[in-house]
Amino acid sequence: MTNIPSDPTRRRALSSLAASSLAAIGTVGLSSKASADVSSPTSTNAPGKPTPALAPDSLRKDEPNASHPSPADQPGATARPIVKTGSDVFYRPTVHFSPTTGFMNDPNGLVFDGERYHLYYQYDPFAPYAGHVHWGHASSTDMLHWKDQPIAIPETEAGEAFTGCAVMDRANASGLFEDSKGGMVALYTRASPDRQAQYLATSHDNGQSFTEYAHNPVLDIGSNSFRDPQVIFHKPTNQWVMVVAKSRLHQSAFYASIDLIHWVHLSDFGPSGLFGVDYECPNLIEVPIESGGSRWVLFVSVNPGGPTGGSITQYFVGQFDGTRFIPDDTVIGLTDFAKDAYALQVYGNMPKAEAVSIAWLGNWQYCQELPTQSWRGCMTLPRTMTLRRDFAGWLRLAQTPRGLETLRDTAIAFEVKRIAAGASAQVALPPGKALELLLSVTVDERPRDLPLGDKGRTGRFVITFGNDQGETLTIGFDAFSGQLWLDRDELKGFAQPFFTGQFSTVLNPDDRHFEIRVVLDACTLEIFANGGLSVGTALIFPVSPLDFLRLEANGAGATVEQVELFQLRKVMERETAV
Repeated sequence: MTNIPSDPTRRRALSSLAASSLAAIGTVGLSSKASADVSSPTSTNAPGKPTPALAPDSLRKDEPNASHPSPADQPGATARPIVKTGSDVFYRPTVHFSPTTGFMNDPNGLVFDGERYHLYYQYDPFAPYAGHVHWGHASSTDMLHWKDQPIAIPETEAGEAFTGCAVMDRANASGLFEDSKGGMVALYTRASPDRQAQYLATSHDNGQSFTEYAHNPVLDIGSNSFRDPQVIFHKPTNQWVMVVAKSRLHQSAFYASIDLIHWVHLSDFGPSGLFGVDYECPNLIEVPIESGGSRWVLFVSVNPGGPTGGSITQYFVGQFDGTRFIPDDTVIGLTDFAKDAYALQVYGNMPKAEAVSIAWLGNWQYCQELPTQSWRGCMTLPRTMTLRRDFAGWLRLAQTPRGLETLRDTAIAFEVKRIAAGASAQVALPPGKALELLLSVTVDERPRDLPLGDKGRTGRFVITFGNDQGETLTIGFDAFSGQLWLDRDELKGFAQPFFTGQFSTVLNPDDRHFEIRVVLDACTLEIFANGGLSVGTALIFPVSPLDFLRLEANGAGATVEQVELFQLRKVMERETAV
């Protein structure tokens, strides 16, 4: 794109864009099936006419219409001194990003500027509770070793700085930079008690600080439930495209611009997907298919309303023509089978269009009650994303840790080739170290002539992280139902009604083989099963260090084709257990 000339020319161009966009919406070639996905429903079970853009509780004045309290729901929270406790050190991860103090939730503004990766995030610097939202900031050259930066976008009298994105305006399409080299532009939501609107800010120092655009907001539809813009440059149509949540309407709205300032409405996707209260943090990205080609993936976070409780991120696979998103089918996917990965955000301006994401490692049901006192909130590891067909032929998201191999330190010797039915193998773990376990196992065929009551308990392979105090964290594979489970219920460092303990996911039916990659890091656990088609993310809070790993086979023996166990090097200057 070239520099946008004077305002009258810009307005004429935008008028032309609006006319062509409306024409495209009317003439885009859709099949009747695809049209049914985006037009008014006709079935007798369909919802009625959508409500206006204002959310149902639009008369509420005490806080923005978000599904998490804001400002902090703790009376006098910002006046309390932040006190560091032993739990703050014991539960601090060594390879996952966490804030020095305060409360962190959604990642936002994920962008590569050509030299550094930026991680901006929702941040209350005053207290370990949600509220007074600023944009915190860290930068990295590899998405693993993060360097803290000053707060990038503060809360102002106009409202809190909710989730948004950052893009590289290299051609100075906005006209807001002094020369044609352009710079970084942030687009985000300002949230006040009665309005959520999209704001723009520019950075002239490579993302270190931002200056608000003088004529904000750049997009305001008069709603208190309209937030979390993500912007991409869509090369086929030579325009910027924004996807933003109409949260209580369960819609993702698409807008177009040629200058990042003036926006034209293109289309809405939804209502579609999970029942829930708020739809948040939509992200659109083209993801490669491992067998060739690509599809567009639309991520939409839901809170509350996840199948496992609380917050979850769902995704739709389909096509995007620069105007509207058309799902391939009526199937939705979940990015996680546990409950502690939310507000997934994708990186922009990536070399070779690599699809990479980071999510908040938490859940709104209990994130403000965790046992740490001076800080709360972690991020997942960066994950490379691809699409792969599963056993039934569906295109599904596959996620794998990006670059984690570079953090591997000393390998822990653990030689296991065969485990007989009822037997186990065990190894000691170094205290306080982040660990990575890679495991490939095939369970034996079911023994013949079993009593009826024993058939359901045979062929289970169990991975146990534990300690001598009786605390256990287990990950298990049931070979004859093709399912994987996670059980954190026997860890005693945190209890709360919504902090459920057990989760499961289906792998491949009629397949006694499974592969798994586990990253255990202080209070965080990430599981990548069968090449990342099944991912489980969970917070864990043992009272004492988990100092042994045990592998055991129940009901049938198992052959261990691969077992590798690594310590991982610490990536940030934070006070941790080691």
